[in-house]
Amino acid sequence: MLENQHQSIIQFFTQYCNELRSRVPEVSGALAKSIDFVINDDNTVEIMMAEYGKYLDKGVSGTEHKYNTPYAYTTKMPNPSVFDKWMVRKGIAPRNEKGHFQSRKGLQFAIARSVYKNGIKPTLFITRDFDAKMNEFANILANDVADDIMNDLDEK
Repeated sequence: MLENQHQSIIQFFTQYCNELRSRVPEVSGALAKSIDFVINDDNTVEIMMAEYGKYLDKGVSGTEHKYNTPYAYTTKMPNPSVFDKWMVRKGIAPRNEKGHFQSRKGLQFAIARSVYKNGIKPTLFITRDFDAKMNEFANILANDVADDIMNDLDEK
């Protein structure tokens, strides 16, 4: 790969990954921290992130509420325990009528059942401008290819 192209790829995808990180729905910050890119040996670029990022981006249809997404809850409800840390971060703590704290297990189950029925609304934090960004990148790269060819010809 020639120098102008390589630098443009690094610069463009560093900036794009920073934009994606700033758009991620903020919960724990783990998804934003996982967003990165790699330039493969065959000069392709992969944007990587935690697997659940694709579900937040495109959404997940529930059993009762559907979204325009390839993902859906059909046979299995999410594991209620995955909502425990989320509940703690959000300060959700069930209490009885006397104000004493109670176990979160029942509320975890209720949240899991709600997600199973209603799904996860798409955020489109990647999808909303992905095609436009890749067209922008293609234009930048085309200019760099031309510059690299001209530089190579000048050297010869």
